[in-house]
Amino acid sequence: MPTPRTPAEPIPAECPLEQCLQLLAGAWTPQILWYVRPGPQRFGDLKRSLPGVSAKVLTTRLRELEERGILDRRVLPTSPPSVEYSLTDVGREVSPVLDAIATVGAKLRKGKARERAAKSARSV
Repeated sequence: MPTPRTPAEPIPAECPLEQCLQLLAGAWTPQILWYVRPGPQRFGDLKRSLPGVSAKVLTTRLRELEERGILDRRVLPTSPPSVEYSLTDVGREVSPVLDAIATVGAKLRKGKARERAAKSARSV
């Protein structure tokens, strides 16, 4: 006789999972957070680390992350003034999520590489 399945808990009305996924879903957002993790980064450093992102999009994402309380923006007293971005306490809580995503991504990449190798071996 089959064992009855236990239904999953219903998703909360204001789903925290959805909020986190929306945060990470923005274009370039995971990459920005990845590069800011080790410590404060200036705009130019981030721009160089993310070839392909326009200055406009990078500025927009940085502002959004600052408004959401994920990044802290600090104007440095230099001439000309420069700005550096760092993770807030909440932003640092996202780091394990990025680590987990990177770990799963590496496993998926290895699996696809094995599939391609096996397919090539069969076609020879």
